[in-house]
Amino acid sequence: MKLLFIGGTGTISAAISRRVLELGWELWHLNRGNRSPESWRAPAGPGKFHQINCDISREAEAAEKISGLEFDAVADFIAFTPDQVERDYRLFKGKTKQYFFISSASAYQKPLSSCYVNEGTPLSNPYWEYSRNKIACEAFLMKVYREEGFPITIIRPSHTYDERKVPLGVHGKKGSWQVLKRIIAGKPVIIHGDGTSLWTMTSNADFARAFTGLVGNIHAIGEAVQITSDETLSWNQIYQAIANALGKPLKAVHVSSEFLCQAGPDYDYVGSLTGDKAVSVIFDNTKLKRLVPGFHAEIRLDTGIKETINYILAHPELQEEDPEFDEFCDRVIAAQARAVKETLNV
Repeated sequence: MKLLFIGGTGTISAAISRRVLELGWELWHLNRGNRSPESWRAPAGPGKFHQINCDISREAEAAEKISGLEFDAVADFIAFTPDQVERDYRLFKGKTKQYFFISSASAYQKPLSSCYVNEGTPLSNPYWEYSRNKIACEAFLMKVYREEGFPITIIRPSHTYDERKVPLGVHGKKGSWQVLKRIIAGKPVIIHGDGTSLWTMTSNADFARAFTGLVGNIHAIGEAVQITSDETLSWNQIYQAIANALGKPLKAVHVSSEFLCQAGPDYDYVGSLTGDKAVSVIFDNTKLKRLVPGFHAEIRLDTGIKETINYILAHPELQEEDPEFDEFCDRVIAAQARAVKETLNV
């Protein structure tokens, strides 16, 4: 198999890159070359790895760099808007047997008519521009598949995590460390809503095994496929698993998503909570398992989270302070406590 990844070193794509090379396939990365293969821990073999240093947004340069190359599959992990997938269509039409677009499960309708979600669930998200752009990308790709036979496969991930970042519902602009630090210090942490809404976290290693099962799969052409774990947990359980991995008690403060959206406009909680994580979702992965017989997610959340936290604790460069978010948490928690006290005194 000969594959080209646009990007290739992110949370999802790095794990797939490792898996591809483990399978002995030939892999090209087309990106700006800011991360060396060693940084995303590419194995020594048996697959072959090639780097193409290029900013994909420079279409003419990209076309020149891939001139004469053809691939069994191309996957774009950094396409977010219709103009970007239209560019990919121009670049790779006739040069690949399969084109993968990484969409998002956040594209499913909000609010949901049912918490049970599969690929047939309508796509509509008035709360998050990110999701609306993904929907528009899907619409363009399905159009060129139906009209011209462009061999697309649409992938819809949900909340996928790796060893470098703990998946959370409420966090700041600098990632997960500040929440971990609050738990370690015995400070309260914010959980949106009452913490009982249901969510699914997927390890990138599990995601990679499912993804490679779709590569070269004729039954996946023209299809949209969601890739998630089957494990469903409440947000209270998720945060408890994080605290358990840290060996610290969880001091949870539940704050309504609506309040967080109004109190933290700089964090886009309207999109990430109302348009995504605040909605209970149970994924039906029947289609994925039909396309990739024998696949099931192997990494349970509590096990995966413990491995991630141990990795972060062992790598100080990942422990990025976020005093602005820390102060935001303190203000929100204090404001809610004052409101409760004033109400009780009425």
